[in-house]
Amino acid sequence: MLKDNIAVVAFNGISPLHLSVPCAVFGEDRRGAGVPQFKVVVCGVERGTLATSAGFSLTGLHGLGELEKAGIIIVPSWHDPNELPPQHLLRALRKAAERGATLVGLCLGSYVLAAAGLLDGRRATTHWAWADDLASRYPSIHVDRDVLYVDEGKIITSAGGAAGIDCCLHILRNIHGAEVASRVARHLVVPPHRQGGQAQYIEQPLQSTATVDRFAQALEWVQQNLDQPHSLDALAARVFMSRRTFTRRFRQATGATVGKWLLNQRLALAQRLLETTGKPVDQIAQQAGFGSEVSLRLHFNKILKISPARYRKEFRGG
Repeated sequence: MLKDNIAVVAFNGISPLHLSVPCAVFGEDRRGAGVPQFKVVVCGVERGTLATSAGFSLTGLHGLGELEKAGIIIVPSWHDPNELPPQHLLRALRKAAERGATLVGLCLGSYVLAAAGLLDGRRATTHWAWADDLASRYPSIHVDRDVLYVDEGKIITSAGGAAGIDCCLHILRNIHGAEVASRVARHLVVPPHRQGGQAQYIEQPLQSTATVDRFAQALEWVQQNLDQPHSLDALAARVFMSRRTFTRRFRQATGATVGKWLLNQRLALAQRLLETTGKPVDQIAQQAGFGSEVSLRLHFNKILKISPARYRKEFRGG
């Protein structure tokens, strides 16, 4: 199928980490584990040998003509946001978009899709450190700096580094289903569906004060006591803040509301318990703070699109 033909764009000075992400998710032969095989080709923007940022070189790459045969084209990064990608690459990407291919920009690869005009009027994301710059350079793009990836149908973008894995697993899940994506995630030893956004990784320089220390200690305490109820007022009182000040401080630190952060923490704990223990689902629901198995199932189905029992079975390869 055309959608199983994937072209990955490499360029001079590419980071091996960024290049390896789509190759690791789509390029390995895992048919023995029940994962359908993709045809993955790596195409060089420039002809001949390409240097990497790690000091070694890449040879034997395909040309950009392979983009005409691909159902999915992935630009895993870009070496310099201040440098406009070459016109022959931008033309090839526009042509691919016109014929209906899916275009993916991982990390700074979003800049390449933006330069091709493919993100105009769309939501997109990129590495948090460059999100404001992307929005400034391309004001027609609705840049969301707080998410791991944005799926706009035929145009998909991701945040930096490891978020590319989340994005590629999302694409795999859309094509072949949650079970296949979970099998690949297990091989990579990563969560099949990571919670939260990149806001939690954005540098937030803070003065070392007693208030900050109390705040950090309060969050750590909540994480260790997720089985208990936690109201906004009670948490604010715990750090001697007003409700309004605590809410503002909490969003600055986590990039989320208290309710959303709590839900993500509880989901993450439930996932870990399902993956690593044989505890009954109703007991896990209590320990993670959902109160009941019904509530846990509802949140799993709504957010992860899978039941707790099915999640445990797929993660363990059952």
